[in-house]
Amino acid sequence: MLPAQVNRLTVQEAADRYVELVRARTLTGALSPATAEVYARDVATFVRLAGPDRVLDDLTGEDVDAVLLAFARKPDERRTRSAARETPGRSTQSAASQARFRRSVSALFKHAAVAGWVHLNPMAASSVTARERGGLRPERRALTREQAEGLIQAARSPQAGTERAATGPGTAKPQRRDQRTEVRDALIVLLLVTLGPRVSELVRANVEDFYTNDGVRYWRIFGKGGRTRDVPLPRDVARLLDAYLSVRTPGGEEKALLLSWRGRRLARGDVQAVIDRVQRRVEPGQRRDVTPHGLRHTTATHLLADGTDMDAVRRVLGHGDLSTLGRYRDELPGELEAAMNFHPLLRRDAAPRDPDDAGQS
Repeated sequence: MLPAQVNRLTVQEAADRYVELVRARTLTGALSPATAEVYARDVATFVRLAGPDRVLDDLTGEDVDAVLLAFARKPDERRTRSAARETPGRSTQSAASQARFRRSVSALFKHAAVAGWVHLNPMAASSVTARERGGLRPERRALTREQAEGLIQAARSPQAGTERAATGPGTAKPQRRDQRTEVRDALIVLLLVTLGPRVSELVRANVEDFYTNDGVRYWRIFGKGGRTRDVPLPRDVARLLDAYLSVRTPGGEEKALLLSWRGRRLARGDVQAVIDRVQRRVEPGQRRDVTPHGLRHTTATHLLADGTDMDAVRRVLGHGDLSTLGRYRDELPGELEAAMNFHPLLRRDAAPRDPDDAGQS
C-alpha cells in the first residue's frame, strides 16, 4: 500500500534519523551496541556511495545496484595497508561483508517505506547479490595446528623479535621502555587463539571483567544481543594476564583491558595490526595471514577436532544454537585419516597381532 504523502528527505537526513532510531533500540536491549554500530557504519557507507544530497525517494533499483557494486569493489579497510599491498587480490569486500551491507541497506529502506520516506522500496527491484562464498578467504580459515603453535610461540618469545625490530633496516632507534607492548600483544594473540572471542568483545573488555573463583580465572565476556558468558582461562593465559596487568600503565581509559602505549583503548583495526606484527616473527614455514575472525575459526576447529563437547564449544564462542558451529568448523589436513585409524569400534583390536597367528584356525 502506497503512503498517502511522502516526506522527501535527503539520503543524509533519512540516514541520520534511522541511525538515531537504531541506537535508541540498544537502550531497550533489542539490539546490542556492537550490532547497532555495524548498522550505523553500513548506513554511513551507503550515504557516501549514494550521495548525501540526493532525495531518498528518487533512488531506483538501478541506483541501489550501483551502490552495492561500488561497495563490493571497495577496499577492505579492516586489513592494514601493508597487508593490502602484500595481498592485493584479497583486499576487496568478501561475500559475507557484501551480504551484511545489503541487509543493512534493506533494513534502512524497509523502515523508510513504513515511515513514509519512499513511495516504493527500491530493494524489490535490485538484482545485485553477493557472490557465492565458495569457502572462506585464506586469512579467515582456521590455522593448522603447526601454524597456530608457531603464532603462539612467536607471541610468547617477544624479546628476540623486539631486538631484531630495534636493529632492523629503516629503524631509527629501539622503543622506549614505556612504549613496549610485547606482553599485551602476547595476551591478545593467546586470548584470540584459545578462546576465540569476537574482536568487538576483545576490544570492549575491561579489567573488571576478569575474576577468580575457586582458584580458576574467568573472563566475563559481553557478547551479541546483550548476552554474557563466563569462560575459564587456560592456566598459561591466566598467568600471562597477570603478567600484563602488572606492567599495564593506566591512561585515559582506566577501565579498558587493552591499552595503547599512550593509554587509549585499542580499536578493532589495532588488533589486526598486533596479529600482523607477531606473524612477522613466525618461522616462514609456519606463517600464514590470518584475521581475528580466522583465529575464532581456529579455536572452534581445534576444540572440536580434539573431541571437546559441542555444547562446551558453543558456550566458549557465545552462540545460542549448536547449528551455528558449522560455519566455525574447518577441515584439518589428515583429520579424516586419523579418525579412521583410531576408529572407536575397533580400539579393542588395536594391539598388533602376530602374522603367523592369522593363518591358524
